[in-house]
Amino acid sequence: MTGNESPSRSEDDRLAVVVAKPRAQDAIDALQAEGVYDADRSVSEHGADAVAIPVTESPENVSHREVVRQVGEPRLRTLEDHLHERGWSDDELDAAPGSWAVIGSVVLVDIGDAPRPGEVGRALLTMHGEADTVLARGPISGTHREPDVEVIAGEGDTETVHREHGVEYGLDLAEVMFSPGNKAERARMGDTVESGERVLDMFAGIGYFTLPMAAADADVIAVEHNPVAFQFLLENAMRNGVQDRVQAYRADCRDVLAEGLDAFGEAPTVDRIVMGYYDATESSGDGGFTYLDPAIGALAPEGVVHVHEATPESLAFERPIERIEAAATNAGRSVDVLDTRRVKGYSEGVAHTVVDARIR
Repeated sequence: MTGNESPSRSEDDRLAVVVAKPRAQDAIDALQAEGVYDADRSVSEHGADAVAIPVTESPENVSHREVVRQVGEPRLRTLEDHLHERGWSDDELDAAPGSWAVIGSVVLVDIGDAPRPGEVGRALLTMHGEADTVLARGPISGTHREPDVEVIAGEGDTETVHREHGVEYGLDLAEVMFSPGNKAERARMGDTVESGERVLDMFAGIGYFTLPMAAADADVIAVEHNPVAFQFLLENAMRNGVQDRVQAYRADCRDVLAEGLDAFGEAPTVDRIVMGYYDATESSGDGGFTYLDPAIGALAPEGVVHVHEATPESLAFERPIERIEAAATNAGRSVDVLDTRRVKGYSEGVAHTVVDARIR
């Protein structure tokens, strides 16, 4: 049985749609949007390369291999349920992780002070049949923003392909960072750019913002210094079929801007700049700004800059706006703030903020 055909079902039948394992998260998102995803049951493996995703009825708008019947008990709904079944005490449950994310075939979890991390990992694999590895996430550090992770359950394969909003991101979670909390912001950038715009992504990484913008027909100059992330950036541009709209450079973005974009075979200014780095507004110590000054110098008249910052809650959004205005004044230009957003919490008392500003 294929396509949207549905088997006859009795009142006790539980249905699931079978999809290729790499498509699992996209399919779950689409089934949730259609209102037919059954959250009371678990995703389970279905053969070597597929998963069965529980549904309340056969979907009309989500492609799938077949519809099958799943017979079994309703799943345990929460991680706490799973750990309680494994004999965890109330005190131990209080220390259990409160957040995690499925990235491709990997579950990335903030393990904190939870006891018996291996049991946490195995429980998460039970909850997420589309995943085969669980990583405990540590801090991001170093010039290249490198992650610190530890395999706590599963096969231990840290390389995966993550799919969201029609974009595929190939990455190795042991080598490069990926922030699940930035999902909406990545999608928003794809919706914000206009076809034919020239965009500079100063901290491109594996293509977090570059790929959705290029997929929306913008021409993107993507600069990334980390050699591992840069290799994934090149591969991801090809994976998504946007290599003709991405000009990628492995370099420090300050060096690229100091040379001038025309030195790299590009026009000397761009219509839009994305500064997806928490310290994007840092001072250079001489009254100027390390990244804002060269960015504004590369921005066309009436161009737009998207500035990310790790901002103390008490200074959001005052501090990043003041810094953007000061940098614009240094360049003899003015600022119109178009939008401000709090993307997520960065740490206690600190928010990941974004300011969109037109530089006149």
